[in-house]
Amino acid sequence: MAEVIVFDLYGVIARIQTDAAKQRLVDLAGVPGESFWEAYWACRPAYDAGQDSGAYWATVAERLGASFADVAALIEADLDSWCRVDEEMVSLVCELADQGRTLGLLSNIIEDLVPIWESRHGSWLGRFASRTYSCRIGVAKPDRRAYEICAERIGTHPSDVLFFDDNEANVLAARETGMMAELFTSADQVRALTAGR
Repeated sequence: MAEVIVFDLYGVIARIQTDAAKQRLVDLAGVPGESFWEAYWACRPAYDAGQDSGAYWATVAERLGASFADVAALIEADLDSWCRVDEEMVSLVCELADQGRTLGLLSNIIEDLVPIWESRHGSWLGRFASRTYSCRIGVAKPDRRAYEICAERIGTHPSDVLFFDDNEANVLAARETGMMAELFTSADQVRALTAGR
């Protein structure tokens, strides 16, 4: 039986980038969308693990063989694109906390986003017993160390954790550490799987 419930942030509690936000980034970069997104995601793991924003965008530009006219605007647009929440999931987090559940957060997130999230959403983020951010531990999912550090910070073992993530690779990696892990689909799925636990 799971003693702790751990959630991913993006794609679970937070919403992913909208098409409009993505187009804004492509327009600012001034490069074709397909090439842009290949470079954006290929360079992201180091950014999630703590690389600073200037270095990240320089690496993206180098990979594209491009020069960005306004890196500050790209940084701002990128941050804005990752700041929306799923209100139903926020309500569920609060419900679970009110039931006395021990909750954890394990997110691949860049350093610049952490203060934005904690200032805008501190009321419900405060319901988590532990918030483990990839940028602050120097390693990102699906590296097994991320899951082990998360469990350690909560004060439990991976085998006592029920973990939800929207990325199958992250779910499989969590299972390899001993966590009970599920591919997230909806708040109703979480309610069903946590009922009676």
